[in-house]
Amino acid sequence: MGKTIAEKILSRHAGRDLKADDLAVCRVDFTFGQDGTSSIIIDRIKELRLKKLKTRFCMVIDHSAPSPNEGVSRVHRKMRFFCSDYKSMFFDIGCGVCHQVIPESGQILPGDLVLGADSHTCTYGALGAFSTGVGSTDLAITLASGKNWFKVPATFKLIITGRTPKGVFAKDIILYLIRKIKADGATYRALEFSGPVIDKLDMDGRFTICNMVVEMGAKAGFMPQDKKTFGWLKTRTKKKIRPVNPDRGACYEKVLEFDISKLKPQVSAPHHVDNARAVTELDKVKIDQAFIGTCTNGRLDDLKAAAGILKSRKVACGVKLIIAPSSAAVYLEALKLGLVDIFIKAGAVIVAPGCGPCVGTHNGVPADGEIVISTANRNFKGRMGNPNAFIYLASPATAAASAIKGYISDPRECL
Repeated sequence: MGKTIAEKILSRHAGRDLKADDLAVCRVDFTFGQDGTSSIIIDRIKELRLKKLKTRFCMVIDHSAPSPNEGVSRVHRKMRFFCSDYKSMFFDIGCGVCHQVIPESGQILPGDLVLGADSHTCTYGALGAFSTGVGSTDLAITLASGKNWFKVPATFKLIITGRTPKGVFAKDIILYLIRKIKADGATYRALEFSGPVIDKLDMDGRFTICNMVVEMGAKAGFMPQDKKTFGWLKTRTKKKIRPVNPDRGACYEKVLEFDISKLKPQVSAPHHVDNARAVTELDKVKIDQAFIGTCTNGRLDDLKAAAGILKSRKVACGVKLIIAPSSAAVYLEALKLGLVDIFIKAGAVIVAPGCGPCVGTHNGVPADGEIVISTANRNFKGRMGNPNAFIYLASPATAAASAIKGYISDPRECL
């Protein structure tokens, strides 16, 4: 019987033949932690008295960058010393979001098995890696042993067909899929994306979709590895690239097909990601803040989409527009292309590359009752630092259009 991508990767890393629902101990290729999870990792490593790490490892300061208080500063200092002592890769403040800077560094290849102490580690499935989030203690055990245990997930095959309508972006597609499959509809499953819409997506769009598979409970998500994948990787690594594709006779738990030809821009209303609907179904919801950035939508194509709408326009009176590039490299490219100039002239505030506003540690915490439209991946209560605020999720285009009009708006009216 043929194998899915998840079965192939885990079989290779276990050194034996595996199928869905099998349990196995697998060798891990790459691991990482960020400043919200690394302190516990360091403590566990010290308890284990580990002198050498058994996997490639890096730490990223992105969730609270730069530090908003002395407690966080102590954690950052602890991380810097640890990476120096263990000669680990380290991304300090200003480098960007872990799920952008790690792929940019060329560390992740198709077929890799990646564990990160962050729930959106599934992002790297855009490169054909089996990548998933784990707790800090699990991550420490992997550093100590070079391995971890896995249950091989069953796989859903998602075929996306049709012609992508005007004003619809990768974020709209994944919000729609989460709406249809539901927040727990793919729990502990792997998702393989295919179809003409996926084939036409650029890498930034593929990262966006894989980033959010965890929002329907998935363990991992995989994009096809094609010329776009190889072209993206070849500018970042000299390592040999070996694609991992499903077999023709692969066994899928479900095969679901979605025609998006008539899809409209989507908005996910508070306080659940699967509470999505077409933007045209909303009344004029007045907003207080718009946020464009995060590991979901802070990439260059996202900033281009926002700039296309903001150019020669002004943010509505009373609205705060915050923009966070996903990495320093993205920020520099946006500067070269004149996007930052457009943002500032429109009335936006540019903050350091990182996660800040998304997780609510600093930079843009909303007040009680305020309504925010965000390009992030979650809109749970308290996600941006205040449980009494209301967060709507949307694409960068929809967020930009809403910032201009002062209420949640259809981006097609501004394109």
